[in-house]
Amino acid sequence: MAQLTVVFFPEGAYGPTNNCIGIGRALQELGLRVVFVVEESFAGTLEAKGFEERLMRLTPPPEQPEEPGQFWKDFIANTAPHFRESTFEQIRSLIAPIWRSLIDGALYVEPRLREIFAELRPDVIVEDNVVAFPAVVTAGVPWVRIVSCNPLEIPDPDLPPALSGLPTNDRSEWEAWRREYWDAVGPLHEELDTFCRENGAPPLPPFEFIWESPWLDLYLYPAELDYPRSQPLAPVWHRIDSSVRDTEPPFELPEHLREGGPLLYVSLGSLGSAEPELMGRLVDLLGRTDYRAIVSLGPQKGKLPLPDNVWGDEYLPQPSILPLVDAVITHGGNNTTTECMHFGKPMLALPLFWDQHDNAQRIQECGFGFRFHPYRFTDDEFFRALEDLLTNEERKARLAAASARIQAVDGRRKAARLIAELARTKQPISRPALS
Repeated sequence: MAQLTVVFFPEGAYGPTNNCIGIGRALQELGLRVVFVVEESFAGTLEAKGFEERLMRLTPPPEQPEEPGQFWKDFIANTAPHFRESTFEQIRSLIAPIWRSLIDGALYVEPRLREIFAELRPDVIVEDNVVAFPAVVTAGVPWVRIVSCNPLEIPDPDLPPALSGLPTNDRSEWEAWRREYWDAVGPLHEELDTFCRENGAPPLPPFEFIWESPWLDLYLYPAELDYPRSQPLAPVWHRIDSSVRDTEPPFELPEHLREGGPLLYVSLGSLGSAEPELMGRLVDLLGRTDYRAIVSLGPQKGKLPLPDNVWGDEYLPQPSILPLVDAVITHGGNNTTTECMHFGKPMLALPLFWDQHDNAQRIQECGFGFRFHPYRFTDDEFFRALEDLLTNEERKARLAAASARIQAVDGRRKAARLIAELARTKQPISRPALS
């Protein structure tokens, strides 16, 4: 019997790619062939982790070689001043331009995606994107949608609008935000919808930039943070509490950090770490504490002076570090949020853009940490929050219980089993009635 082939097509950023790596490794353990469709700037990255690659581009080739994910690094570097704005202001300054870039990428890459899928003839295509790609749904094979952003991406009338960061228990600004948002992005939705129809794909759902799969849909979020829905999701939706990859190397603490006070981990993601003002302030504040700190420095490596109690590097194996630390300072990216819950770590969230605002709000609402505006907190607020994260025994107990449950569920292997079943049966995979 021929080996079944699963093709992963994640968004060209580290978060969705890392999520898919975890699931892809579990599929390999089940004996399936796994191929990743990645941007040319990621060439070799997935091969180094034991996967096949097929390369594509979302934009015309540059004159100079690129780093992995360089397009988005450049984009955010040019728009970092807008991180200071409210989510209302970011609708036009950040959110709409990001949708514009994502849709441009979908239009540009369509012919190449069709070539890749025709060559590979996969049994299943798994995509982790926020915009529609007609090539996925016209390839003639079952396909899976993964939502590795905050699950507000799957709309519900009794939940806040996605990307707004608005609270669940106060509806006063929901409709104003929705009106402003769709006034800004409605023409983009219409453009993508037209493109999909012209390329043989179904029309887009109203107010959404991507379809649900009729075969299998997965969303990455732990039950302890998930939202109560007024409208049940379709039977082919399955929650994956976490998807922590095991492809990262082990991590040993630098010798000078092996003893001392509580140990913190700081990660603002591959994009947030490029913002020197915020990174510099965090390092300075941590240097004034008795805590030890590990900082994911990204492009700030070699540029920020580090005090004796702070150590960092450009790239760090986050899943190997999180079990060692006592608390996390994060941008609220979905992967970091779910990984912190997986390992039972309290969070101080400093959201910058996109669904980071939603995750930070949910972390605070559910009592697993605090949400601060990254440019408006005082020194005293910062120090008090860290002390509370490190000393609140009730929160520690709830996180320990959540971690035990999440790890027992083993989300990435659950996802792999569901995808493997779809590859084998070619039939929609519905969840049990009570799940």
